[in-house]
Amino acid sequence: MKLAAAPCPGRLLALLQLLAAKVLAHQGCENGHVTSAGDCCDLCPPGYGVAVPCWNTNTKCEPCKENMTFSSVASATETCQPCSMCPSHVPMVEACTLTHDTVCAINCPRGHYLHAGNASHGAEHCRPCQVCPKGYGAIKPCGPSTNTVCRKCPDGYYSEEKSFLEPCLRCRLECGKSEVMIQNCTPDSDTVCMDKELQILKRTEGDSRKEFPKRSSLLDSEGSPSPNSSSSEFVPPLAEDQSKNIIPVYCSILAAVVVGLLAYVAFKCWSTCKQKQQLAKARAGELATSPEGEKLHSDSGVFLDTHSLQEHHPLNKAHKAEPRLYANLPPHKQEEVEQLLETPHHGKDWRCLANHLGYEEETIATFGRGEAPAHTLLSDWSAKEGATTEALCTALAAIEREDVVENLNSPAEVSSVV
Repeated sequence: MKLAAAPCPGRLLALLQLLAAKVLAHQGCENGHVTSAGDCCDLCPPGYGVAVPCWNTNTKCEPCKENMTFSSVASATETCQPCSMCPSHVPMVEACTLTHDTVCAINCPRGHYLHAGNASHGAEHCRPCQVCPKGYGAIKPCGPSTNTVCRKCPDGYYSEEKSFLEPCLRCRLECGKSEVMIQNCTPDSDTVCMDKELQILKRTEGDSRKEFPKRSSLLDSEGSPSPNSSSSEFVPPLAEDQSKNIIPVYCSILAAVVVGLLAYVAFKCWSTCKQKQQLAKARAGELATSPEGEKLHSDSGVFLDTHSLQEHHPLNKAHKAEPRLYANLPPHKQEEVEQLLETPHHGKDWRCLANHLGYEEETIATFGRGEAPAHTLLSDWSAKEGATTEALCTALAAIEREDVVENLNSPAEVSSVV
């Protein structure tokens, strides 16, 4: 009779070994890329791009074209990128070479591009580049004066990372002779192959009853070794029975662990509810001894659950409110803050704020070349994690700009219909 729970340990072991095989294959190489045979992929040096990605064979490189494409890093995946063009009203400082992109007079930091506004008024400033999500590649990477152009990876290509530079990579077409395919290529994941020699997929050749001679044939009628049997032959007694008996043991252990976890969760829930009830009774007793509590009991005869009142109190909900992000402020409020920061007050302006927020002098100087440096600073800072109005007020107070803090904390104008 076969047990229905037999696949339990087999599936768990398969998942663990699949994860271990994929992790160990990439830990041996510094760049994290390996061929299908397990060798480390070569990197294309600066000035060269990837012509054939590394997988069935090693990486194949090709030189970039002069004044047309460039490659500034050593990579096993990045191709030659097209050279950028400066806007018509921005002069070029350095021309594009094989190893670096064009450098314009207004050079934005990495991850930003120069957004050209009204050319007659010179209204330009740096903006963050668009980041292509997983499953999308950059058909036109972000440059000094152009934003990223993303496109969904077509069939046969994939992209496993968010980037404003990386294009879609070609999928692995097929697995090796000694491998088996685990997952087909998708727009956000490459083909997954696994070695057939892993123990989880290896099967014993032939039937166990055919591999080993029967026990009765090796023993005579009295239980002693038969004269025809060789002393070097090994008879595994009860090997099949032991393999069947160990499966219920694994499933029993797994079931015991699950039951133990459920019991622990139930105990914690019961303990928490009991503590809440005791706290509610204690607070109700304190309220009963006070004059207001006696009046409530004598007038209405209703039991006041102070714990429930505190949970629904508006002040408690205010403490649980999520922090306000600077990016969510109304546009007119942001413009007021930017205008105040561009006007020095006691020698403190947006440059002092940028220095306090951790920006380097080179980046601050880059912001200062634009038409609206305070807008550029706050736009870049608001894209970072933790960019709340509270954090901005703290930084403004540190540089003694209480006037901007008062403007941020002042309520927005609300029109009412009478």
